[in-house]
Amino acid sequence: MDTLRIPMRDYAYLEDVTWDEYEALLKEAGERPIRFTYDDGRLEIMTMSHEHESNKKLIGRLIELLAILLHMPFHSGGSNTMKRKLKRKGLEPDDCYWFQHERRMRGKKRLNLKVDPPPELAVEVDVTRSVLQRLKIYAALKVSEVWRYKDDVLYAYLLQSDGTYKQSACSRVFPFLQLTEMQRFIDKSSTMDEATLALEFMAWVETEIKPRLNGSRKNGKRTK
Repeated sequence: MDTLRIPMRDYAYLEDVTWDEYEALLKEAGERPIRFTYDDGRLEIMTMSHEHESNKKLIGRLIELLAILLHMPFHSGGSNTMKRKLKRKGLEPDDCYWFQHERRMRGKKRLNLKVDPPPELAVEVDVTRSVLQRLKIYAALKVSEVWRYKDDVLYAYLLQSDGTYKQSACSRVFPFLQLTEMQRFIDKSSTMDEATLALEFMAWVETEIKPRLNGSRKNGKRTK
């Protein structure tokens, strides 16, 4: 373990890495922007590109603006390492959020999945091809929903009772939301500055999403 160090290149794949070696590498990395994916002895190490970080920030910003405008309490975990020794799996999401369990996570300094609930939503931006199946790791960690941005398309994957993910056109956290609606704003990011895009997105939430929700609530009351 003493001789295992973070490789000085953009990508590395290692096998027969023990859990203790994995945790030692996490400690060595500290706060550096390096992503580790560990699956039962196999370890993938990546540094993050500008394209990756830009897409990650954009999607995270849209999620947070949507929640704020709809007065949905949330706790954000960013790229905090999620790992379970018992499962021999660990990774860093690009972003993650708690909604249902926001109060339990409020004020937390460290994440311990042995006692803390997993996030209800994780964001995964795929720019570099990965050897390891990260969705399989998210499933083992019981993350109920993953938004995956791959080849310029945003997908939602919902965790099923059998422990696998099923692709969905709608979000579980935001059941009123079609992923194609978020995609429309992501696509605009190539021709629009981020501030203007954020303002347009907020205006859309006010004029389209809020009336839609209010209408659903009124219809629900009528059916009671």
